[in-house]
Amino acid sequence: MACPDLLLFSLFSLRHNSIMQQTHDLNVLAESPLITPRDLKAALPMSAEANDTVVAGREAIKKIIRKEDARLLVIVGPCSIHDEKAAFEYAERLVALRDRVGDQLFLVMRTYFEKPRTTTGWKGLINDPHLDGTYDMHEGLRRARAILLKISEMGLPTATEVLDPIVPQYIADLKSWAAIGARTTESQTHRELASGLSMPVGFKNNTDGNLRIAINALVSSRQPHHFLGIDQDGRTCVIATRGNPYGHIILRGGGDHPNYDPVSVAMAEEQLQRARLAPLLMVDCSHDNSGRRCRLQAHVLKSVVQQRLDGNTSIIGVMIESNLKEGSQRLAPGANLEYGVSITDPCLGWESTENLLQFARDELAAGAAKGRLRSSF
Repeated sequence: MACPDLLLFSLFSLRHNSIMQQTHDLNVLAESPLITPRDLKAALPMSAEANDTVVAGREAIKKIIRKEDARLLVIVGPCSIHDEKAAFEYAERLVALRDRVGDQLFLVMRTYFEKPRTTTGWKGLINDPHLDGTYDMHEGLRRARAILLKISEMGLPTATEVLDPIVPQYIADLKSWAAIGARTTESQTHRELASGLSMPVGFKNNTDGNLRIAINALVSSRQPHHFLGIDQDGRTCVIATRGNPYGHIILRGGGDHPNYDPVSVAMAEEQLQRARLAPLLMVDCSHDNSGRRCRLQAHVLKSVVQQRLDGNTSIIGVMIESNLKEGSQRLAPGANLEYGVSITDPCLGWESTENLLQFARDELAAGAAKGRLRSSF
């Protein structure tokens, strides 16, 4: 005869199992497996020309950070890339300009494929390459890698903002510089990710202008970390990093106030020194530093040039949002988009960009000739 307790347990188990409900993926509509990083790289392999560009670009930026190269690092290009043809035309123009300003400015092209959003909006070429809400990320990753490959083969180093922690496995080998944005600088995931990236990384102060968060991120990213990620075959794994010694701070303004002026720069230097960090600063000429008015980026860059001429050695670089044509346009269903115009933040037009960078080069060259730049460079 069965034990009464065992019989009761069996009846309870049967009744319990009959009413069990699903507790996972309740808000997930579908899952679409991606190509692995290894397979995408096999389909679009790095060429010898691209490899030379990436390696040389990273080394040049490291020398600027180490104060072994006096040139001003300039991260310049579209707020976001949505049109390959326009991106390649911009890159060709930038290569030609580099030949004229390269003695004083080290030019790196912004190739931003991911856009953070406070609420909603287009999230970038990787997320929605067809600009129609179909979210063909398979194609987005392929296009992003193809664009980086072609621009690198032109001999032009590229820069990006790292947003999704999976994406770097697909494209980071073609990047010479990366940024952690204002919305993600406080994220532990992104600090850990930065500690393992193979290129120099800039951390932006957050959107309200708080610099302490970016300094904490910089300290964290220099340390070894262990975290979950994927390998080249797309398998989930524990990633162990050694720490990234080439981090720096990006001043982008915040809370509707700029922070590129000499007083703000001096205060940033002091905060870094109190944290026992070298005062290494990049100034974002856009966002709150220009009140999101694209033409005012020129005033920010001119201030940076003047500060360098006055002896500042902490400002190692600038960021400029620039496109073939000035301004921005709204992305809407069925919209007939104008060629060479940003669909995210307003950008400086090419002619203004060219004149501005030529001005910066000439001023810095004249200052160097007169001995106005510090000899520590």
